Amino acid sequence: MPPDDASRAVFEEALQRLADGDAPGAEAVCRVALDSRPTDVNLLGLLGAILLRLQRHADAEVTLRHTLELAPTFAKPWEDLGVLLLEQQRFGESIECLQRAVRLDPSLEVAHFNLGKALAANGQGTEADAAFEKSFVLSPLRKLLADAVLAQREGRMPEAERLCRRVLQEEPSNVDALRLLAMCALAAGRAPEGERLLRRALALAPDYGTALIDLGRLLKDQDRFPEALAVLGRAVEVEPGNAQGHFLLGATLAQVSRTADALEAYGLALGLQPRNAAAWLGMGHVLKTLGRAEEGVAAYRRCIELRPDNGESWWSLANLKTYRFSADDVAHMRARADTAEADPGSRVNFLFALAKAAEDRGDLEQAWSDYREGNRCQRALVSYDPVQTEQMNTAIIQVFDAAFFAARKGWGDPDRAPIFVLGLPRSGSTLIEQILASHSAVEGTAELPYIGRLATALSRNRADGINYPEAARELDARHASALGAEYLARAQPHRELGRRHFVDKMPNNFPNVGLIHLALPNALIIDARRHPLDTCVANFRQLYAKGQAFSYDLTELGEYWLQYERLMSHWDDVLPGRILRVDHEALVKDLEAQVGRLLAYCGLPVEPGCLRFWETERAIRTASSEQVRQPIYTDSVGQWQRYGSRLDELIEVLGPRALDGPQQKRDQGAAKGQTSRP
Repeated sequence: MPPDDASRAVFEEALQRLADGDAPGAEAVCRVALDSRPTDVNLLGLLGAILLRLQRHADAEVTLRHTLELAPTFAKPWEDLGVLLLEQQRFGESIECLQRAVRLDPSLEVAHFNLGKALAANGQGTEADAAFEKSFVLSPLRKLLADAVLAQREGRMPEAERLCRRVLQEEPSNVDALRLLAMCALAAGRAPEGERLLRRALALAPDYGTALIDLGRLLKDQDRFPEALAVLGRAVEVEPGNAQGHFLLGATLAQVSRTADALEAYGLALGLQPRNAAAWLGMGHVLKTLGRAEEGVAAYRRCIELRPDNGESWWSLANLKTYRFSADDVAHMRARADTAEADPGSRVNFLFALAKAAEDRGDLEQAWSDYREGNRCQRALVSYDPVQTEQMNTAIIQVFDAAFFAARKGWGDPDRAPIFVLGLPRSGSTLIEQILASHSAVEGTAELPYIGRLATALSRNRADGINYPEAARELDARHASALGAEYLARAQPHRELGRRHFVDKMPNNFPNVGLIHLALPNALIIDARRHPLDTCVANFRQLYAKGQAFSYDLTELGEYWLQYERLMSHWDDVLPGRILRVDHEALVKDLEAQVGRLLAYCGLPVEPGCLRFWETERAIRTASSEQVRQPIYTDSVGQWQRYGSRLDELIEVLGPRALDGPQQKRDQGAAKGQTSRP
């Protein structure tokens, strides 16, 4: 359909805008031109392709069908319509359109390839192979790339890499090969290379939706949330009909506590894919953090309907702590957990959920049996070396001694905003955070990973083999200030309310108190402490989404608790009065006195809301979210006693600490700093 000169100029302008990633601008150019020449089939066909690129399927279908009414022998609109129908899983209609396209123009290599995909999806394997072969004859590189995709899917990564590199030797700008090579690099743990390849592909094709989603996922997994949100926002802009883009955007928004936006994103994903079980699960998690428990249960239940074999959905219900399973639920979970073919990770989730169900009905023998088996299976799936932990803690103690801090007094960023609540998980830190976040000057955020990432970064790119903590000795005053400023910058996206203080509730920060003090000398540090047996048993009964690999073996749990106490004792020695310890048992026994003590340490006046913390509406992203939405209770104190002789192994490891509870010998020294700011 040769256009006249005027149409050609408009057509080329729209194409250029599309190539530059400005699909909305390309659409506008076409529509303006079509006002004066509404039957120009070249512009109509291009508009249909643009609308398809924008994932506006309904508008695209109307436009493409109108084009074909005017020009039924125009092959390209038949191809585009076939692709649209393929994306909508209307395989029979798609096949008819793509067959028409390749009859009209047998040189359409991509049309042959998409015809193969449609035929394969429709169960017509022999015909699909023939269509693929025609595509490969027209483009030998397409055959190489298809072989690379197959190798990657089957886990043959070296072969997939080799094939991608062959494609790129012939066609350096092949964005599909660049993206696939990036996936191979990421699978091999070469994240920087994977990121470079994805960014190179996007430089060549700025609106390559799949590459945008891949890059957004990579950035999210690295906790680079502002960058991830920008990339995923672009992904859903260029492909608003891509459910995966909305799903990942929702998951990222949830990570930075933008819960309302996360719910909206999950809702858009489910509007496009109502049977997307992962989106229902994510929505359930967000509803849980908002305290909308009934809606969260409904979302988890919908996920279970779609994927009854997915143990994570069942454990998510159990992890609400307030949900009670029916006898039918228990029977279903038991059958799934006992199935030999069950996925190991899913089986672990079923076992922990079954243990919680047994506890709720008072069958502690069955509960402990399921907990032990669940922990045994999970321990086999995680990597943890207790010797390495002890060696690292010894190195930390040797580096961060009293002389180290004396020589660096006054270093770091002076900002007073952060309040670090740390310790072992399941020690009452969520309750402390909720009390603090009920104050008008304090915002609760999440368990932020940034202090740990700063420590890891000190070991990066060191050719001399010197790593953290030894690398901290080489920092000067500028570096210490820069570390503090970097932490504050990374935490900023989580501070939606803009209050004077914010709580970072990452429990695993306790080994990094020295680094915190070096980088943020005025930050507040609170040690959430609980009876060691209650702490260890609570961890043994908790399945974590990630991390806390020490918690799946009773001996290792006891040893880890002793390492925690060892480090906290060291910090009290070298930084006397710096840390406020809050014992969970004291807090639940005398809430008013302990809240007064806590706020005095933070330099804050007592506010009534802190004593009625359960009335504070906020997102809470921990296992204790439902428990801190009710008034103070003492049921959690002494829970370990329910399990009696089953804890002999743990008690033997803890020794005197198991019976005496938290160490008291430093109370007098610690009290000196309990009502003063650092």
